[in-house]
Amino acid sequence: MLTGIRQILEMIRFSHTLFALPFALVSAVLAWRQNAREGLAFRWRDFLGILLCMIFARSVAMAFNRLVDRRIDKENPRTSGRHLPAGILSVGAVAGFCLTCTLLFVVSTLLFRPNPWPLYLSVPVLAFLSGYSYAKRFTALCHYWLGAALGLAPIAAWIALRGELAWPPVLLAAAVLFWVGGFDVIYACQDVAFDHEKQLFSIPARIGVGPALRLALASHIAMLACLVALWWRADLGWVFLAGLALVALLLAYEHWLVRPDDLARVNLAFFQVNAVVSVGLFLVTLADLWLGR
Repeated sequence: MLTGIRQILEMIRFSHTLFALPFALVSAVLAWRQNAREGLAFRWRDFLGILLCMIFARSVAMAFNRLVDRRIDKENPRTSGRHLPAGILSVGAVAGFCLTCTLLFVVSTLLFRPNPWPLYLSVPVLAFLSGYSYAKRFTALCHYWLGAALGLAPIAAWIALRGELAWPPVLLAAAVLFWVGGFDVIYACQDVAFDHEKQLFSIPARIGVGPALRLALASHIAMLACLVALWWRADLGWVFLAGLALVALLLAYEHWLVRPDDLARVNLAFFQVNAVVSVGLFLVTLADLWLGR
């Protein structure tokens, strides 16, 4: 049983929850600051609810994606060793895991009571997340669908804690959209030949690797612009602004790593640099709010 659980966590790349969770927590700490200004008490069950909802929502999305893409993954040399095409896990086991996480996600929204919005929006959110798995079959903008899916995290966290929508989570969601869309375009450069052969949609397959990398750079510049707008709109301080300068340097390093004629370091750019960006942004937000008390 433990082996099966480990294999499922490997399949969904559970450690990559780091990509989206810090942005949900950035939104949450900003919402908690606003709540404190209005005399509303912090509740640990809200914090637990955010953690559980993020974990289960991402698990549903990843497991569903592996189910939908299992035949494509089997034909792609880069992904043929994944758990489903390699026969390490069965379709039934992954489907069962996906359904279990769906139920647990919906149940976890009850932690935010008496706020009803997380429960009301739980199924639409999961539907949008799961819809990404089909996007590459009909639109080259699939990369930005993924970005929008992860961008729901800060919006959902804010609504769960505040029961309303405001500019800070919207700007943060826009930053996530451009950040994820940009690095997913970079990641997709590895599969240009395969996408052409199987008539799958992706920006690198549609416009070429060189132009795609330039679009990814433009997306990351847009991300930084959204974060500067967040700094201004959320009344953050110099620590957050200094953190943005470091994020800009990390993104510049990411684009230096990957070139049209050299894609060997895509995984380094994708997994390591982006994990530092997301966690680092959360930490500088905490530091900024702590020093600005």
